[in-house]
Amino acid sequence: MGYSHQGLLWGCSVFMAVLVLVSGSSSKFPIIAFDEGYTQLFGDDNLMVLRDGKSVHLTLNERTGSGFVSQDLYLHGFFSASIKLPSDYTAGVVVAFYMSNGDMFEKNHDEIDFEFLGNIRGKEWRIQTNVYGNGSTNVGREERYNIGFDPSEDYHQYSILWTDSNIIFYVDNVPIREVKRTESMGGDFPSKPMTLYATIWDGSDWATNGGKYRANYKYAPFIAEFSDLVLHGCAVDPIEQFSKCDDTHNSESIPTGITSTQRTKMESFRMKHMTYSYCYDQVRYKVPPPECVVNPQEAKRLRVRNPVIFGKERRHHGKHHHRSSSSRVSQAEATI
Repeated sequence: MGYSHQGLLWGCSVFMAVLVLVSGSSSKFPIIAFDEGYTQLFGDDNLMVLRDGKSVHLTLNERTGSGFVSQDLYLHGFFSASIKLPSDYTAGVVVAFYMSNGDMFEKNHDEIDFEFLGNIRGKEWRIQTNVYGNGSTNVGREERYNIGFDPSEDYHQYSILWTDSNIIFYVDNVPIREVKRTESMGGDFPSKPMTLYATIWDGSDWATNGGKYRANYKYAPFIAEFSDLVLHGCAVDPIEQFSKCDDTHNSESIPTGITSTQRTKMESFRMKHMTYSYCYDQVRYKVPPPECVVNPQEAKRLRVRNPVIFGKERRHHGKHHHRSSSSRVSQAEATI
């Protein structure tokens, strides 16, 4: 499917031109009802919209997982949800909140991922972020973190800011990662319209200690709860191939970058909680990818904290987004 890049760039440049840098929370952005912005992706009655219409539960049981997808494609914007993860023993259970266009661009897709990896009682919860651009799945840009709280006890907000120059991941409005568009990345920076997805599925083969701990359905059903849904971006018409930015969005302010205060918080989070970065994986990359800025002290710290690397038993990235399947496996995640 082709896109009129001139039309897209014009429409989205208008949208981006009105964005102002703010350091406040996404409570400034409109929270939408599920039916206003999303539709069910798979899972039948394993997806349940609550009575308020603004909250949804995704369930994984022995029969199937479940998921939902945004009704529109977007080129840039701010995307967010408050998520409460399944409790108790959740080894092998994966919850994902991500953007992708894999259904349209099977060989050169883009993707921006939050993935929540299953947990064993008493262990720290881990989350993973990843970025693919133009089908560059041979260069996974994974980072992994121990998040320092139990995400199954209460809702926490997870957000993605995507502009034409950077991608920022937030946890509870604190930026935890920034991916800047550099000349060295070339087409590997996500640049095509994407839809937003949320899924829960069985990743027993790889998700917890390389498959050592599998999903145990004695603890099912596993329920991920989503609320405070924000789709605040530049929508794109897939048929007419032009941007249809909503003027009502233009009156709202969303971030375009990181303030000095936020950057200090981000650096603190990364120092305390980051346990893996693709930039320091010498098994996968004999030479770090060109956009990496290697810090020898950080490399040493990560080797001590987490010697597990991604260089073994890579898996291909399933790109059908659960329309007929209940599993989604990211490349190079088998050794998590």
